[in-house]
Amino acid sequence: MLVAIKNPLLRTVTAAFTALSIVTIGGTVAIAVTKSNHETGYKTVLYSSLAAAIVGGALGLSLKYKEVKKSTTTELQAETTWRDWRNLKVVKKVKESEEITSFYLKPEDNGELLNYQPGQFLTIKLDIPEQKRSIVRTYSLSDYTHEYYRLSIKREGAPKDRDLPPGVASNFMHDRIEVGSIIPAKPPSGKFFLDPKKSLPAVLISNGVGITPMIAMAKAVTLLNRDRQVWFLHGARSGKFHAFREEMLEVAKTNPNLHLHYCYSQPKAEDEGYYQSMGYTDAALVEQLVQQEAEYFLCGSPAFMKSLREGFMARGIPESRVFFESFSKERKETSQADKVVESPKADITGESEVEFAKSEKSVAWNPDSGSLLDFAEENDLNPDYSCRAGVCGTCMCKLLEGEVTYLETPTATIDEGSVLICISKPKTAKVILDL
Repeated sequence: MLVAIKNPLLRTVTAAFTALSIVTIGGTVAIAVTKSNHETGYKTVLYSSLAAAIVGGALGLSLKYKEVKKSTTTELQAETTWRDWRNLKVVKKVKESEEITSFYLKPEDNGELLNYQPGQFLTIKLDIPEQKRSIVRTYSLSDYTHEYYRLSIKREGAPKDRDLPPGVASNFMHDRIEVGSIIPAKPPSGKFFLDPKKSLPAVLISNGVGITPMIAMAKAVTLLNRDRQVWFLHGARSGKFHAFREEMLEVAKTNPNLHLHYCYSQPKAEDEGYYQSMGYTDAALVEQLVQQEAEYFLCGSPAFMKSLREGFMARGIPESRVFFESFSKERKETSQADKVVESPKADITGESEVEFAKSEKSVAWNPDSGSLLDFAEENDLNPDYSCRAGVCGTCMCKLLEGEVTYLETPTATIDEGSVLICISKPKTAKVILDL
């Protein structure tokens, strides 16, 4: 019962008084029953009661300490239990548009879901029978709730102008993952997210499957800060390719400060009344709709975001108020040598010895060997990776010795003593990786 008392002073006094009362009453009864010398007996009871009060007070303090320690331990366990892969179970599968399907996930162990920021992503691992190794991918969380995780994935077809197969992971998810399937995942992560509690208006701009993190952002503001002005601008070919159109219309009905604007480049007759403008979502349209200072969040194809960022820059919008994230790089028709020259941060002169500690391999690296991830794969190692752009952090590993240089600025959070091998190269004569 004492541990249920939160006030430390009250707990200490209660414990002391309880101990004193028990000893006093017990001693008095003992004197009466044994008919012992009253003066000596009462002195004994008095001293015993005072000692009991002191012990009781100390007990109260110790219970307080134990309670705080237990609570703190519980909190830490809740935060750190999920560090690596954890099995999630598909509890629902919904087709959202011609290209996008949503997968609702809950922990197979029925444990708690970790909280996440609106805009963050989930890293999943797929064991595809036709593939020699597991495929790791990162997908934005497309909802804002603590009941489940929702991933909304676009089926990727074969590139029209490149001799490459359709997206292995996305097609596997669409065709072979069903309710009941188990998917290992890492905790939600990512630096691209919106702080719902801010008061500065937020402009959420997307095209295609880039709508997914924007839904989470819009819902978070609607739940936590409905006074904040939010513009939700999305571009699609037509209603057939527009996922979550009705869902966001329902959200907007509950939030008068959420302004939707849908832009269709190839609308159909049946789309009449469901979109606000025809063409593409560009900086000129944004300037027309938003005529006040704001924060801008972009997600979509690389060309789409590049166009918007250049347009914002031309209109004087500070880069500090423009946020974006991309898991793919804009394709350039350059040779590997050209790409090396375009990386001014890389120290590409000379060779380096790269040691893979766990694999017990030591191999000479040279500037033509590519990133450390490329180099590891060339030497028959299979480290985890996903974005290959320094965004997701999946390829992070311990750097046991030496230094690396980054070809571009990482956006993923990097643990102390670790490196992202997808965008790094050796900087010192010897580098030892925990691979």
